[in-house]
Amino acid sequence: MIEPLARRLQILSLSLLALQLLGSDWQSPLCWGSLTLVVMASLKVRNAHRPADLRRGLLAQLIALGVLAGLNPNLGPGLVQAATGLVLVAGLLAQESGGAGNLRQMLSRSVQLLVVCLPLLVLLFVFMPRLGPLWPQAELGRARTGLSDQLDPGAIAQLALDPSPALRISPAQEQDLPPADQRYWRVRVLDHFDGQRWRASSPQGPAPTGAPPAPVQPGAGQQLWLVEPSPVRALPWGGSGVPLNPQITSSPQGELVGPWQTLERRRYVLAASNQPPAWQRQPPARSDLDFAAGSNPQLEALADGWRQQLAPAQRPAAAQALFQGQPFRYTLQPPPLGDVAPLDQFLFASRAGFCEHFASAFTGLMRAAGLPARVVVGYQGGSWVPANLWGRGYLEVLQQDAHAWSEVWLADQGWVRIDPTAWVAPARIGGGLRSGLAGQWADLGLLRQGLPWLRPLTRSWTNLDLAWSQLLRYDQSSQDELMGRWLGPFRSWQGLVLVVGLALALALAIGILGLLQPTPRQDQQRRRLDRSLSRLASLHLVPQPGETLPAFCQRAAAQVPELAKGLERLQGSYERLRFAPRSPQGSLARKWARDLMAADRELAEATTRLKRRPVERLQPSEPR
Repeated sequence: MIEPLARRLQILSLSLLALQLLGSDWQSPLCWGSLTLVVMASLKVRNAHRPADLRRGLLAQLIALGVLAGLNPNLGPGLVQAATGLVLVAGLLAQESGGAGNLRQMLSRSVQLLVVCLPLLVLLFVFMPRLGPLWPQAELGRARTGLSDQLDPGAIAQLALDPSPALRISPAQEQDLPPADQRYWRVRVLDHFDGQRWRASSPQGPAPTGAPPAPVQPGAGQQLWLVEPSPVRALPWGGSGVPLNPQITSSPQGELVGPWQTLERRRYVLAASNQPPAWQRQPPARSDLDFAAGSNPQLEALADGWRQQLAPAQRPAAAQALFQGQPFRYTLQPPPLGDVAPLDQFLFASRAGFCEHFASAFTGLMRAAGLPARVVVGYQGGSWVPANLWGRGYLEVLQQDAHAWSEVWLADQGWVRIDPTAWVAPARIGGGLRSGLAGQWADLGLLRQGLPWLRPLTRSWTNLDLAWSQLLRYDQSSQDELMGRWLGPFRSWQGLVLVVGLALALALAIGILGLLQPTPRQDQQRRRLDRSLSRLASLHLVPQPGETLPAFCQRAAAQVPELAKGLERLQGSYERLRFAPRSPQGSLARKWARDLMAADRELAEATTRLKRRPVERLQPSEPR
């Protein structure tokens, strides 16, 4: 027979699984596999007629839950997954217990099972060899927001309207971060210009094999990076540092590339390095001088004069004088430039633009002047969120902080970052987007703001999310380091330690479950009855072997009439509690339990009075 509570709990768990599917990546084959399992489990639960059918549905749900836990490892989905697991276990307990318990008892029992299993889970997490993904997932689509592989006029201006988080950086201390005006987080290098837009000539992928990364210095500060899904595979970073994950590599252009797909949140740790990055001294390629000749004739004529009159190191200063000497304006609403000579229109006509306009025009000027240059897109700035009780502090970088700047090659310095936006709107670099648009109410009105009262809650949640991310980055290298520190020369004993630990944890779990085993309600009622009968023993009223409760009460009432009323109440309330059919009306059972306690008190008072005079010992009635 299928218990109604077990069926209702499985319906609830199916609803929670459906909620997790809604927030999953539908372009992943594993997501569709989970959907298939959930649909099959739903049909099995609906048409279940035997307990075995319900158990099969529960097994399918557990498999789907495990797959979804791998697809969605973040803190929010993790809490929903834990709740789903509790409901699934409660449904199994409700079925196996034969309906002897309500919803609260089943959920409480599930929580107890989780608590006693925690030592087992911790041992498996710490000592079980860490495994990578069983198969690679193909990159099947693009994320909803973020930077892209090409730079069109106005692209970043539109992205600046998005207030959602882009990345979070959690250093050991706030002092480990660079000053506000030096917080440039590079993502993609765009080195090809077709006369209208910039794009990356190199495909997204692992960097070519080159020199090994610099070793991590002992005691070097470490930064935990948490990056939201993005259309590009390249990872944000400050341009220097050593990734602790050996699968993360840097390209000769200074792009950081990891093994993740773009449709998932990415976590990695960078250790500080006191050596200059190798990409900064990488000589420029021929493509770093390419310019679509004839596409912007006015720009080319100006740059040609610089090339003939100025030394290479003086040409960036000439561009700075141009931007600062003309009425250029930083705005989110630049006028359209058209498809013909867009950089000429910006430099000599509109003079109003966003960061991509300034970076594009400056880089084009440098290339036309014979100086290798390229555009870099990433993020600039970020606001510091202090640590609280929920976790460590972090630097929050929003999509609004998306930015574009330039890099030029100087023979004696290598690749040098130059941000022409800082010449026109220096407040943007030091104080963020709103500071750069100060006084421009039309632009400020476009920026969305969240609810002020919700911001502290959001930041506390992010603190917890970072702590969870710190825990999840326990990979094979972290395990090797921990085992080497704990076991030392006995590193090969890791398997034996795991087996022995699991045996001890299992024994502890069984012992704790025994202590937590609730006393059956029938045993509680029997103890109350025995306590009442023990009071009568002082009056020499003792049940004889094989004598039933009604027979004893009848015999004792005949011998001592003062006890008749209390004995009748004791017998009736006990029999109703013990043998009456289970009723959904809990108030009726509580009334009978109160009657049993009242009968016990009545017999106690009567016994106290009767102790003052002698009473003959009662004899059991003769069998008929």
